[in-house]
Amino acid sequence: MSHGLQHEGEAEPRTNGAETADSDVDADADVDDDATAEPGEFTFDDLSVVMGTYNEEAAIGTVLDDIERITDGKAEVVCVDGSSDRTPEIAREHGARVIEQEPQGYGVAVSAAIHAADRPVVVTTDCDDTYPMEQLPEFLAEINDGADVVSGDRLYYGAEAMPGFNRFGNQVFAAIASVLMGERVHDTTTGMRAYRKEVIESIEWTENTGLSAELLIRPLMRGYEIREEPISYAERAGETKLDPIQGGAEIAKSIVKVCLEERFR
Repeated sequence: MSHGLQHEGEAEPRTNGAETADSDVDADADVDDDATAEPGEFTFDDLSVVMGTYNEEAAIGTVLDDIERITDGKAEVVCVDGSSDRTPEIAREHGARVIEQEPQGYGVAVSAAIHAADRPVVVTTDCDDTYPMEQLPEFLAEINDGADVVSGDRLYYGAEAMPGFNRFGNQVFAAIASVLMGERVHDTTTGMRAYRKEVIESIEWTENTGLSAELLIRPLMRGYEIREEPISYAERAGETKLDPIQGGAEIAKSIVKVCLEERFR
């Protein structure tokens, strides 16, 4: 098995939100494939989908409905929540395990969520309905094919729903990380990834705002097999919580710090 990063091309983007009859058929087919998995392969019963949630009552129900539909209700869902609105109540109504936490930032919540997962494959996502849960079967298939981490590449299809400033910033982050690591990556700050649980447990995670980049950089620089999977990116439901200037500066700082730590460890 080769180590490093592979980029998986795809002919057509997957879509978020409203589903067509054909896509419903595809989702059913994926569930059937899960039920007849080869011995030793991971199935949706082995999957935890985790997220940090903060005042996302406008979208959380849709995201959890999508996970329920695509995995036939088999995946564990964990939300680490610091909300002051109905987000945790809605999450519990949809069967999620909710861990309440004082708001301390993105990375603190997501780090708690990935460590709270009980199953051998962990998928991170955001709770704002921007990521395509329809691609969970593909992410799981890549893990079964030998990947240690599968990282969703939002920029492959253009990410037109993303604000232009954010899109440019994400391209810059990827360029900085690529130079410092000596290996080309395309989207360092995506929120949708799949991990083998042992990868999560083998590394000490230190970043907060920059955790999404750290979750890619450290495994890649330690020789784990990383695959970038093109994904669609939808317009978020609700208001963004991250200041693009301050948050961008913190992410860039984390990328440089983590790359240098891994280079000289």
